[in-house]
Amino acid sequence: MVGGVKALVIRDNQLVFEQRPTPVPGENDVVVEVRAAGINAADLLQLQGYYPAPAGSPADIPGLELAGIVTAVGTRVHEPLLGRRVCAVVGGGAQATHCIVASEHLLFVPDHVDWDQAGGFGEAFSTAHDALTSQVRLREGERVLISGAAGGVGVAGIQIAHALGAHVTAVTRSREHHQQLSELGADETITIEQVDDIEPVDVVLELLGSAHLARALNRLTPFARVVVIGVGAGSHLELDLLVVMRSRITITGSTLRSRTRLEKATVAERVGQTLIPRWRAGELRVPIARSFSFDEAATAYEYFARPGKLGKVVLRIPD
Repeated sequence: MVGGVKALVIRDNQLVFEQRPTPVPGENDVVVEVRAAGINAADLLQLQGYYPAPAGSPADIPGLELAGIVTAVGTRVHEPLLGRRVCAVVGGGAQATHCIVASEHLLFVPDHVDWDQAGGFGEAFSTAHDALTSQVRLREGERVLISGAAGGVGVAGIQIAHALGAHVTAVTRSREHHQQLSELGADETITIEQVDDIEPVDVVLELLGSAHLARALNRLTPFARVVVIGVGAGSHLELDLLVVMRSRITITGSTLRSRTRLEKATVAERVGQTLIPRWRAGELRVPIARSFSFDEAATAYEYFARPGKLGKVVLRIPD
C-alpha cells in the first residue's frame, strides 16, 4: 500500500488489511511509526466480537502494545521526543504501521533491545507490575504463586516478583519450560495438578482463571491476596465464603485497557521509574515464542491461540 497507514482490521470476525489516513496527533499525543506489536488475549477476544476497544481508540484495529519510533508530536508535547525509540500500552490500534499514543504513556526502549522484544514489553510488564505492586503489594520474603507462568504476563511476573525478593512458584500446563522459567527467576515450577501439594502462599497472580484458582484458594496463608487478570481457563468459580472469612483473604481483579488516561499514565510512570532501569541494565528479558511478519498476521493469531509456548508472540511491522 502506498501512502497512508497499513492497518490490520477486524471485519466480520476476520482479519483483513486496509489503508487508513496517516494519523494526526492530538495536542498531548504523539504518532509512533510501529516496528513491532505484541499479540494478546484481548486481541483474540476482540476478533471474536468481545472486549471492544475503549472510547477514543480505533474500534476495529486490534493491538494493545507497540514499539517504534516517534515521528510526529502534538502542539503541547514539549519533551524532545521526535526520533526516540519507544514502546507503549494503547487502548487499541497498535497493529498498524502508525499509531497515536498519549505522550505520557510512552516508555523508552533501551538501545540494546531489538524491536521484537520491545514490542512485547509494554502490556506484559505493565500489567504484571501493576498487579503485583499496586493491587496486592507483594513484599520481600513473601511466597507468590503465578499461574499461566509461561505466557507473556507470566514471564514478566516471574521476573518482577524475583526482583522484589519474593519466593516464586510458577504454574504451567507441563514441565517442558522448567529450565527457562527457572532462569527467569522461578524458585519452583509445577503443574496445576501439583498446586495441592505446595506450601501456603501469600499472593496469587491469577492468569488462567477458575481452573487454577479453585485449587489455589486452598493453599493460602491468612491475609493472602489474590489478583485476577486472566480467565482463559474459566471465569466462573464456586467460592466457599467460609474460607474467605477464616483466612481473611482479599480477592481483587485488574485490567489496564479500560482505565482512564490519567490512571494509565500513573502505571507508565511507575514502570518507567522501576522497570526501565532494570531493562536497560539487562536484568529483564522479554522471551519471544515467535515473531511473524505483518503480512502473516492471521497465522500469528492462530499460533498465539495454541497452548504450550513460552513468551510473547509479536508482529514485525516493516518501516
